[in-house]
Amino acid sequence: MRGSDHAELRAFVAVVEHGSFVKAAAHLGLSPSALSQTIRSLEERLGVRLLNRTTRSVAPSQAGERFLARLRPALSDLDAAVADLRSLRDSPSGLLRINATRIAAIHVIGPLIGPFLEAYPDITLDLVSEDRLIDIVANRFDAGVRLGEMVEKDMIAVRLGGELRLMAVAAPAYLARHGTPATPHDLARHRCINFRWPTDLSLYHWEFEREGRPLEAAVEGPLIVNEPEVACQAALAGVGIAYLFEHQVRPGLDSGQLVHLLADWSPPFPGFHLYYPSRRQMAPPLRAFLDFVAARSRQA
Repeated sequence: MRGSDHAELRAFVAVVEHGSFVKAAAHLGLSPSALSQTIRSLEERLGVRLLNRTTRSVAPSQAGERFLARLRPALSDLDAAVADLRSLRDSPSGLLRINATRIAAIHVIGPLIGPFLEAYPDITLDLVSEDRLIDIVANRFDAGVRLGEMVEKDMIAVRLGGELRLMAVAAPAYLARHGTPATPHDLARHRCINFRWPTDLSLYHWEFEREGRPLEAAVEGPLIVNEPEVACQAALAGVGIAYLFEHQVRPGLDSGQLVHLLADWSPPFPGFHLYYPSRRQMAPPLRAFLDFVAARSRQA
């Protein structure tokens, strides 16, 4: 297979996975026009249209779908073969792609980046943060980071970081005006700051637990956000009650600008997990990251 053949095949897969010539071109480090010419050359050589294009979208044709189904496993095997050869080197090298929620990327992966890349200078880490849950295999990620309850059962999951805790918080000024809720049921009479899931755009039902009994509260209030930091700022300003991770509100609690509410109803729970598909040949960069995380856990 010529190098140009390989590049064309990679380009085709990238366009399908990103659903956009612009996004695929940015991922491949090409200009959109160069990528478009690469796809045209591939279609001309094969004598079949692989992609259906409109001014707003791009999607594989029927022939493109069949070609993609055969192509993905072949490229995966090729990547594994290259990774296997690279593993013979003294130091692991190559690209490690991880998809994580924004919170996990900042607070869990972020502190590991410096020490990890110092220990493995030949590895390039491609960290993509997004809150929607994606298929890491179809999107060609080596691993993902999500809360344990969100990880599919067919994935191998490794604990990453410690326990987490959600906290209902409000400013003293708000509590002086509206009173303090004694149970989650009391939230129905309060001004709460809602969070909208980026996945299906539904509103998050606040999850509580006491003595092993779970309770969900559908709250209402003057503000709906999809960015936790905005909810924290609004709570500090006295807008209403927010429900956020402890690390997001800890500075406000320590300074007295926020008050922790319903503490008995918010026990800690297992936090983020690094997950990856079960593969016979694990890429050396991922193996190096798993070993690095395990070593850090033993030292903690």
